[in-house]
Amino acid sequence: MPSRQRSVAIAAVAVLLAGALAHPGSASAAAHDNDITLAAGQTALVRFQLTGEQMFTDLLTEGADIAARPRTTAGVVQADLVVKGAELAALTARGATAVQVIPTVDPAQLRRGKQRVAADTLQFLQAYWWTSKGTTFLQTQVATTATDDPDVEITVTWTTADGRTGSVPLMRFVDAGEYQYHWALPVKLPAQPVSVVATSSLGGRSRQITPGAWPGAAPPPKPSGYQQDFIDAYMTPTDITARIKRLKRQYPALVDVLDLPHATQGYRRTAVGYLGDPAVAAVVVETIRYGAENQNGIQVRTVDPGQPNRALTLAYRDRVLTVSLATDAAGKTTSSTTEVADAINARFPDRFRAFAEDGSAGLPMPVAGPVRLDDGLKGTEVPARPWTVQALRIGKVRDGSKIGVLAYSQEHAREWATPLVTLEFAERLLANYATDPATAELLDSVDVFIIPTVNPDGANYAFNDFNFQRKNLSNHCTGTARDPRNRDSWGVDVNRNYAVGSLFDGYVGASTNCLSGTYAGTGELSEPESSNVVALAESHPNIKYSLNVHSYGGYFMWSPGAYKAAGRVTLPRPSIDEAKYFQDSARRIVGAIAAERGTVTWPSYTGPVADVLYSAAGNFADHLYYDLGITAWNFEVGNDLWNDAANRWEGVGFQPPFPEAHGESQEYAAGLVELIRIARDKEASGS
Repeated sequence: MPSRQRSVAIAAVAVLLAGALAHPGSASAAAHDNDITLAAGQTALVRFQLTGEQMFTDLLTEGADIAARPRTTAGVVQADLVVKGAELAALTARGATAVQVIPTVDPAQLRRGKQRVAADTLQFLQAYWWTSKGTTFLQTQVATTATDDPDVEITVTWTTADGRTGSVPLMRFVDAGEYQYHWALPVKLPAQPVSVVATSSLGGRSRQITPGAWPGAAPPPKPSGYQQDFIDAYMTPTDITARIKRLKRQYPALVDVLDLPHATQGYRRTAVGYLGDPAVAAVVVETIRYGAENQNGIQVRTVDPGQPNRALTLAYRDRVLTVSLATDAAGKTTSSTTEVADAINARFPDRFRAFAEDGSAGLPMPVAGPVRLDDGLKGTEVPARPWTVQALRIGKVRDGSKIGVLAYSQEHAREWATPLVTLEFAERLLANYATDPATAELLDSVDVFIIPTVNPDGANYAFNDFNFQRKNLSNHCTGTARDPRNRDSWGVDVNRNYAVGSLFDGYVGASTNCLSGTYAGTGELSEPESSNVVALAESHPNIKYSLNVHSYGGYFMWSPGAYKAAGRVTLPRPSIDEAKYFQDSARRIVGAIAAERGTVTWPSYTGPVADVLYSAAGNFADHLYYDLGITAWNFEVGNDLWNDAANRWEGVGFQPPFPEAHGESQEYAAGLVELIRIARDKEASGS
């Protein structure tokens, strides 16, 4: 133990000693064994009878290895110390009497399995059952007090009303080095379970409990003639813009279109090309301006001047950059790749940037080209200009006097199904306003804001160039990270770019590497996409609820969404009342989702982001919840599907076949409608 820690321990034990002496115990001292001895190198835990309080105080001061709180009986002081043979002899010489060698398990016996370890204590954290599409499932979480034992095994045994029974082995879950619980994926059961009990390999046994029904809530039935199913295909940002315009034309009394203040980069990139052969030696040449700004098609070449003793020179004429290489006295070219790149940067800093391709630095520059620079973008029907992100504002009263709810989607470009959810939600509210009194009552009471695509640039790239694009199109990379071979890794993760619990605050789950999928950007709110969400919320303080639609996996989550690695310290937890409100509301929304086609979001996937998914530093929910006081939730649409033939859960992905994406749009739109009811109920309660 370090000296400072030992001092603290000594002080603490001294306080305990004072209390022990003031309130003597009633137990009698153990019989003395004056024959206790230890070999010189042997260590043991020994109980001593001391000569008095002063001797114990002296031992504290000397830093003795005191193992337990001192015991006092009838004025006799006893203390347990870890001592070696020489220390035992020294204490005996000072008047202490060895009373007992306290038994200690031999590690060798443990390794041979000859020592029985005491039973642990088990506690159910979750035990829920549900029926989906005619099949019953059970999911449990159990915690053990043997948190440091990586080998403890836990089994849950279930029983149905007719006496059938079975067992489920659980898996140990450790996050950021900290034990959380044991759990398992939902398991198929023949019928509703009436009891479960957990046992461990250490001999522990939980109380037998009755699993609860999940989610235990259902929305009101839809009236006859209720209109839904307005989604018939995946939608690009251009399609979404057209849909927004149509809704404004069709429902002028209920809809405003808001242009958000921060235009994005647009579907644009700089023009770039390899001058030379990357497999041998090459320089990457890139335009400063975007390719769409008349930079695509510029040519770059290197030439041999054909004369001796020539200096390296550059000329740009008629959209051709010509690099005339230096030569020696024999007329041989002598310029290196590094020299060519440096010369381009120095001569034309406002037009080009260049660097030696990774692995090519300092190599002889070949005569090469001409190469045409190009932005590499394949989307011929996408506007090449900054993009104005738009939001729908829906409601009968849109002056800020009604409680506001914000729903938004496609922060991550590859999540194609998410705008389908928010647009189906918008269409249901608008189409049913005139015919369904319940819908009319909602839109008379609530001010609804919807951003169908937060990240249109990334979405355009995902639809046209690289379907797994997660980030936006900002390229903050420098040096060789700008090599065009990395084009599918550029961009900022919009959902790591917010300003609470961020990477820049020391929380984990984001990256400073510009090529990482969770790159946080150059600073908090460095990107227009995240800044638009915050600006909308800040400019409309009546927004008290938000829900961000992501995919995939079937999660329903809230704050805290991030923790610091050391000790897994999360952002502050919601109050007890808030936590209950989050959970109760989640049950309502999960129930509304399940009512559409039987899809059930698992109880283990319902809860704070940091607990049910991972730490996501700089995410949207934490910013809106902690900074703006908004009750913020997150969907991950696209629940795993049960394959009965294979007896397993199967994932659906970011871009499932459209029939699955359509199903997701219908069920999660129903969840958003339930969110509006929750906001309405909260406002009506006045709490």
